[in-house]
Amino acid sequence: MSRAFVREPEGGEAFEDLPDRPISQHPNFVTPEGLARIEAEVARFEAELSGLSPDDKADHARVSRDLRYWSARKNSAQLVEEEPDGSSVRFGSTVTVVREDDTRQTFRIVGEDEADPHAGSISYVAPLARALTGKGVGDTVTVNDHEFEVVEIR
Repeated sequence: MSRAFVREPEGGEAFEDLPDRPISQHPNFVTPEGLARIEAEVARFEAELSGLSPDDKADHARVSRDLRYWSARKNSAQLVEEEPDGSSVRFGSTVTVVREDDTRQTFRIVGEDEADPHAGSISYVAPLARALTGKGVGDTVTVNDHEFEVVEIR
């Protein structure tokens, strides 16, 4: 039967639950700051959900979906404390590399939900982070045909 002949419920368009946001298959490693952000997102969506009118089905579906995502991320979070020895790159390290064109780039290796390349953080599952993990100052890695040399680890 054509959808054109299905009667919508009184009051307008019907909204079903939105599909869940995809959740990474990788372990949910987080820094202390990342865990705090996840907890803040859960609290924000809980507050937003409690303030919605029961008649606002679209916003209810959106907020419920986002709350399910952040709650799942909170439940699966594995806090990784920093080990600031600086001898090798690891989760939580701040790394400075020199690219093959002599451009310096500094970033921190963090969890997937807290990664923001424009703000100087990349996910531990990003190709560059994976290549650099375990390397020390002076080591070089090649990622996507580009060479990077580790010049500082904090």
